[in-house]
Amino acid sequence: MRSVPPVLTDPAPASLQIRPWPDPVIDQRGVDPRSGYVEQYWLGILGPSTTWLLRRLVAGLEASPAGYELDLAETAAALGLAGPGRNGPFVRALTRCCQFELAHVPEDGVLAVRRRIPPLSARQVARLPEALQAAHRRWQEAQAGAGVEAVRRRTRRLALSLVELGEDLEATERQLMRWRFHPALCHEAAVWAWKRHQQAAAEAAEAVEARQPA
Repeated sequence: MRSVPPVLTDPAPASLQIRPWPDPVIDQRGVDPRSGYVEQYWLGILGPSTTWLLRRLVAGLEASPAGYELDLAETAAALGLAGPGRNGPFVRALTRCCQFELAHVPEDGVLAVRRRIPPLSARQVARLPEALQAAHRRWQEAQAGAGVEAVRRRTRRLALSLVELGEDLEATERQLMRWRFHPALCHEAAVWAWKRHQQAAAEAAEAVEARQPA
């Protein structure tokens, strides 16, 4: 966590312009701040006030993707964070969003907010209770497994397309390797596609034969 410039000027403005903070990596691999992951794992790191504020900010960006004006007093009251001055709970929640790099202040009067946020770092996970650390490890393992399965499905679809275009098993496997899939996946997908193609051809032949007059 790093130090950040003050989120609000003195005297505090009545509103802030909220804009999206795009990041090609985090936008693709991150999690929605309103997800169960954030509620289970980020909540203890950010605290409830910052978590609810972040969810409110992202919901606003979902409704107004280009950005919108946030009424500070109204938002603070809606979240139960109304408090006097720059040391109040609402300003502290805004500041924590920036400290954890979930938002930043590119210019006065503007707050850029991430629409998706990264999973916890290893250092942050180590701060969780042991039960949550174990649950987070299981979540990571499930995500890794889902990633491998997605690649396997894609490899099989490509292999089947090649076979249906007339490539034999070896040519299919070589082409998949040229596309830089893992060699083991290339072989498995080529064999699967060849068997699937043969099965479909046999079923089609049986259907034609069944339609022939006796």
